[in-house]
Amino acid sequence: MAAKEKEAPALPEGQAESPKKKSRVKRLVIILAILLMTLSGAGLGGYWWLYLRTPSSNGAALATDATGTSSAAGQSAGSVSAGQGGQAGQGNQGASGQAGGDGRIERQSDLPRSGGMVLPLPSITVNLSDPAGRRYLKMSMEVEVNADVSAALQANNARIRDAIIMLLAGKNYADIASPDGKVLLKAEVAARLNQILGAQRVIRVYFTDFVVE
Repeated sequence: MAAKEKEAPALPEGQAESPKKKSRVKRLVIILAILLMTLSGAGLGGYWWLYLRTPSSNGAALATDATGTSSAAGQSAGSVSAGQGGQAGQGNQGASGQAGGDGRIERQSDLPRSGGMVLPLPSITVNLSDPAGRRYLKMSMEVEVNADVSAALQANNARIRDAIIMLLAGKNYADIASPDGKVLLKAEVAARLNQILGAQRVIRVYFTDFVVE
């Protein structure tokens, strides 16, 4: 009995510790798996942040730049157009402010008093270019000149009548009905006469008869 009660022989040291080693290996595997999953999630998040989100941001930035560029271009074009319009308006005012040998129109009220001669011109009757109906204008006038040009007026009588008839034939009733229209017509007649006479000899034009029927 004493022999049976003896303790069983102990297992080798390597065999006794193998279950503990297996449990440690399992724990390491689980930890590594968790780390891999964590790193994979972080990597996917970084990829999305860098490569999926960035194009949208870049697109928005590009759209903003394009909008800003378009606005700047529109403002520049508007500034250029405004500058050209102002220059054109000044040019038109300058052109309508004088009447000389080159046919430019000048307001008679702006001209200095010359104390020259006043000569009559033949009366003219002409049909107006009026779409509302058939109208004609009967007009008589006298011109103030800065030199004795009666001989030149007589010598160029046909040219003068033709120039005035062509001018009046292109007018309609609305063009000449108002006082401003009549003032403009005087300046245009003076410009045509000075073109024919070759110098700024006609200073003012006076209507002595002006009837539209």
